[in-house]
Formats: sequence, structure tokens, C-alpha cells
Amino acid sequence: MAIIETRRPYHYALEALKYIVLVIFALTTLLPFVNLIAKSLSGEAAVISGRVGLWPLDPTIQTYRYVLQGHTFFSAFKVSVIITVLGGLAAVVVTAMSAYPLSRTTFRGRKGFLYMWIFIMLFNGGMVPNYMLYRYLGLMDSYWCLILPHLVSVYNMLLIKNYFETLPDSLEEAARIDGANNMRVLFQIILPISLPMLATITLFYAVAYWNDYFTARMYISSLNKRPLQLYLYDLINNALQIMNDGMNTGSVNADDLMNLTPESVRAAAITLSTIPILLLYPQLQKYFVTGIVVGSVKG
Repeated sequence: MAIIETRRPYHYALEALKYIVLVIFALTTLLPFVNLIAKSLSGEAAVISGRVGLWPLDPTIQTYRYVLQGHTFFSAFKVSVIITVLGGLAAVVVTAMSAYPLSRTTFRGRKGFLYMWIFIMLFNGGMVPNYMLYRYLGLMDSYWCLILPHLVSVYNMLLIKNYFETLPDSLEEAARIDGANNMRVLFQIILPISLPMLATITLFYAVAYWNDYFTARMYISSLNKRPLQLYLYDLINNALQIMNDGMNTGSVNADDLMNLTPESVRAAAITLSTIPILLLYPQLQKYFVTGIVVGSVKG
């Protein structure tokens, strides 16, 4: 005889309370971003007086027109896209190639290399040796000096290593019986069935490349090679000077500058720089939790 479970009224109350708490936490994380958008769309007087909350006051799009006009923003945006795409793909491949041998128990010296990677994760040469190295290699003021520093993350490599260890050995054994070598096993067998983990690591690397400005500030001197985050960094620290220069050179209409403030310019620039990551994350979200859980705990 089947037993029908009946839920008491307090069960529904607890369920409703749980959803209310989750909605409140979700809204709390959104409030700063909503306030940022409101400031970027508000007039000068409202922003300066601090009256802007979650809704724009004296709405205007002059701030966005100022940030987007000219080629500087789009040139920096293009550089960031190139670095993020090329660097992210290269980093995932190199990281996976580093993690694969460490996940094989038959690899001689496995523990020694693993300890070496962990030591590198905890200690590094520092800023000055890295600068001297890139200068000696002739990589200063090039895209390579923006890609190489983030090419391998030991934390990401350990996640992929743990994920590879959960895969059945029979897959690799069957491939080797068919004559596959190590590279073919990795790229044709292991990686295609590791999409959840690879998507998660790709997101980690993409965010790291997209948000990095300090590396560019150290190694980039050409204006046309500045990534978006460095452009925004300079914009945030020199908003008043930039607007003054715009008025002096005539590159910005004086009437437009009358309705601009450094804070609204920063808000608009940050909002525009966040949009690409917001568009990328939903595409990889379905893999994110699975990749983290499986890669963090060895089965």
C-alpha cells in the first residue's frame, strides 16, 4: 500500500521563506550595478548632489556619447577582445596539456612535478624579475606580454587534473589499443568528454584576461595596444583632465561636457566594460557548477 506524504502548513511557510531570502540576496547583489547604470544615465546635478538611487534622475545619454565617441574606446575594446579570445584558448590548451600527465599514475616523477607546481603557486619571482625577463625576451609593448603572464594558473591546472582522474581508464586503454599516442588520446578522447570542466576554466581565464589592467600598465606603452581595462583605469583617474582636454581640443561638444561628471563617466565606462562578460557567462553557466564540483573533489 502506497504511503501518501502530506505536507504540513509550516512546510510551505519554510519553502516560501527560503525563496524570499534567496530573492533578497539576489537583489542585494544587483543593487550596486543598478545604481551604477542609474548614475551613468543621470544628469550632472543629480549625480553631484548624490540623489541618484536605483532610477536615473534627469535622464541623459551624453555620458555614453562621450565615452564611446572617437576610436580610443573601440580600439581598446578590440585589443581586450583579441587578448581574451587568444589568451583564453591558449591558456586552456596549455593548462590541459600540463594537467594530463600529472593525472596519470604511470607518469614517472609525477609527485615531484606536482610539488613543483604547488611551490610555484605559493611563491613566484616577483614583479622586477618578470619585468626583466620580458624585456630580455623582447616582448615589451606586445600582445605576448599580456597573454603569457596568465597562460597557466596552477589552481586551474589542479582542477583539470582532478577532473581527468575521475575519467575511466578504459577509455584511454581502448584508444591505445587502436594505436593512439598521448597527444591523440588527450585531444580526441579526453578533452571532448571534459567540456564541463573546460568551459569552467575558460570562463576563469576569460574573466582574468578581461579584467587585467596592471599587466598592461607594466608592459604596454603604445596607445593603440592598450586594453580596455587600462583605458578605463586612466579614464577613472583622469576624468576631469580628459574632459578638459576634450573641451580644449574641441573633440567634445561644450554643451555635452556641461552635463558630465567624472563619476558618471566612470559609471558609463564600467557598465560598458561589464557587458561582454555578462553575455559570456550565461553561455557557460550550465557547465560551471558541474565543472567546479567534479574538479574540486577527486572521485
